[in-house]
Amino acid sequence: MNTELRLHGHIDDSIEFFATAASAGSSRPQFYQQTGDVLRFFAPGNELLLSPEGVSHRGNGGSFCEYMFGVEQPLADLAKPDIRNRLILYGTSYDSNNRLIFSNKTEGTHSFTRLFLDGHAIYNTFFFIHDTSNTNIEEQQSQILRLLGKTCKRSHRLNEIDDASLCTELLKQLPKSASIYLFRLIHKKHRSYQERFRELYFENHNLGIEALTELDTLANSLGIGHYQQERIRIDVMYQHRDNYRIVDEYKKVLIACRQKGQIDQESNARLTRLKTLSVRQGIPTALFITLDELLKTKEMETPLEPPYISDTRQILQGLLLLEERFETSFDSYDMVILLEAKQLAAKNRDHTFEHLLLETGKICDEKIRDGADLLILENFSYIITFFDRFDSSSQQISQLAFMDGYNLNEEVVRSLLGSREAFEALQTGLFTKLFFNAIEENDYLGRFGGRKIKLLRRGLERIVADQQSIPGLVAELDQLNEEEGLYLLLLGQAKERIRNSYSRYYTRKEQDELLGEISQELYEKKVLEKDIPKALFEDVVMHIKKEAIYLHNLLPQIVTDSDQGLRNDFLTNSGLDRFTIEEIEREYFARHDLDPNALIQLRAG
Repeated sequence: MNTELRLHGHIDDSIEFFATAASAGSSRPQFYQQTGDVLRFFAPGNELLLSPEGVSHRGNGGSFCEYMFGVEQPLADLAKPDIRNRLILYGTSYDSNNRLIFSNKTEGTHSFTRLFLDGHAIYNTFFFIHDTSNTNIEEQQSQILRLLGKTCKRSHRLNEIDDASLCTELLKQLPKSASIYLFRLIHKKHRSYQERFRELYFENHNLGIEALTELDTLANSLGIGHYQQERIRIDVMYQHRDNYRIVDEYKKVLIACRQKGQIDQESNARLTRLKTLSVRQGIPTALFITLDELLKTKEMETPLEPPYISDTRQILQGLLLLEERFETSFDSYDMVILLEAKQLAAKNRDHTFEHLLLETGKICDEKIRDGADLLILENFSYIITFFDRFDSSSQQISQLAFMDGYNLNEEVVRSLLGSREAFEALQTGLFTKLFFNAIEENDYLGRFGGRKIKLLRRGLERIVADQQSIPGLVAELDQLNEEEGLYLLLLGQAKERIRNSYSRYYTRKEQDELLGEISQELYEKKVLEKDIPKALFEDVVMHIKKEAIYLHNLLPQIVTDSDQGLRNDFLTNSGLDRFTIEEIEREYFARHDLDPNALIQLRAG
């Protein structure tokens, strides 16, 4: 059976220690002596001294601690997900070929300040082995690495303060004749700060102003610097179940990319998704920056694609990663990103978005068929439901804006109100942002289209506020459609007469005569039942004048001088929509047999 001797004490008000000697034998000689304030732990050929200044050692053995932020981690350890701890053997170094070499120079001294700064902020363990079967230090160190290296680097017991179990675990790897001496050093003030921070953080997964103030006061009273505070806080946040899985998965993906020598679009999407989740979880970006610096190389360039496609890819891929449940989480924030991406893809005529959606749907079906968690189907159905609402609302509002005489009935208005409620629940103002702002900024939006969009936007808001009825809004839109129909009819009639008698609309008298002729003809054809509003007819005449100015005065100069500024100025200030102006340009180029490429360049500018 194993036997142990343990000594517990305090070096000062900051440093606590546990010293344990264990072997497979039934007895254990005394293993320490004290001279003043110096404790000496020893076995034949080995020695470790604890004093108020720090730790001194000679003989075989080394130290180990759990990796945390600030503990230098070699790439070889980082690339192996099961390695948790840093192991340092006395008297070892690496040669030019990155091979470990041993020497007999194992003496060393470490101050407590440097030990808890370079190593773990709270727990660090030293050890040496006594085995009478081997007296050469180099061979002893090589044997220790061979026998204990794997266990020391992978053990979960370092921060459990369970040295009995740790000694048992290590003794299993050693010869029966060997004894192990463990020296656990604990920074009590750092531990107090860690324990309080963990209580506050794990309670709410967030820290309010009161909690932060309390922690600042505690750190000041304990004399803990900002860097050590940050290390401890990051370590606690990393240990939270919702957090370490994200960071570890990020590392896993990055390692796979390093092995491939590149970050492809799928991997980049996952990395971005994980970073997005980390922001929502409040995980420090320092963890990811450290991983990026260690694992990324210049050769690992990320393929470029529009940000909205990257966002879409990372969210949709996250739905399918059932082996990492935290990545399947989907919330209103994700839905808003997807809706805005869908809008941009449509604007840019980018079919990549729809392709990603179809591929996700296909994979989703396959996973469900193979017995996967129904959560992915629920999330995907949730997305599709919003996309259906988006397509329906976008179609109805676009038709109202750009189709002459398009009527919205009460059923469509109710549908829009339902969609508005759903989108506003995701984010306040989202419905307006998606369906009104973009259309109102569209250069092809005509005069009446703009008026109808404003009327619909205001009407929906008034209905929600119980200031207007659905039938009332439909009636207002119908009235505006009638006005639009009459305007277009007058515009066609006026252009036809002006084409035959070009000068008959300059003076007020000529305009009145023109109005009379048109009214008489429309009455006779029973197209018109009431008088034509004078203001509406004046708008028609002004429209025709603007078209004439552009066609006869400005366009020839714009084409001859390639004057993009003049064209853009007219587009901005004339009040004519882009569709009307482009139609004038098309007819002008066709009539004068001009190069169509010149027209393309003109519009591109």
